[in-house]
Amino acid sequence: MPKFVRARPPLDDGEAGKIRRLAGARHAPADWSLRARIITLSWDGLAVPAIAAGAGCHQNTVRRWLHRFNADGLDGLGNRPGCGRKRRITEAQRSAIIALARSLPPGRLDRDGAGELSADDARGPAQWTLDTLAQAARDAGIAVGRSQVRRILLAEKVRWRRTRSWAASTDPEFAPKGPQSWSSIPPRRRAPP
Repeated sequence: MPKFVRARPPLDDGEAGKIRRLAGARHAPADWSLRARIITLSWDGLAVPAIAAGAGCHQNTVRRWLHRFNADGLDGLGNRPGCGRKRRITEAQRSAIIALARSLPPGRLDRDGAGELSADDARGPAQWTLDTLAQAARDAGIAVGRSQVRRILLAEKVRWRRTRSWAASTDPEFAPKGPQSWSSIPPRRRAPP
């Protein structure tokens, strides 16, 4: 014969009041409210199958929360620390990826004092892309993929690309476009059909 699981009686009126208020609260976290409703239904004399039907969950879920409440009281209705999947990379590795994205790429051309273009690493990337950032992180010993680099940078609101103005030039003989550019020519009207 199966063992009947019931919630233990409240220790005092304060505990009973807190759980009943939590069970009927509209602005409390939904998971806490559901678990408190399971406890109050058990206090009202319902069995596990009836509680599961009334709460809209599985019977094993009802049993788990009744056991947790019996063991830990009101604190047992919350999530225990460590729930969910563990992060694959540490905060230090995340910070290293963010710092890498904010740094200048090793293959970026810069003018030296004599006006010559040179790069720190001629074989390195000239600009950061998600692929080059992921590869640089892997070279630094961080096992990370392209999509994870993208998620990290988006979460921290870090730009990995620099916007370029196509009208700017460092060439001293550069002349901006004159009045014959496409924006200054009026559009031609189409002939009616």
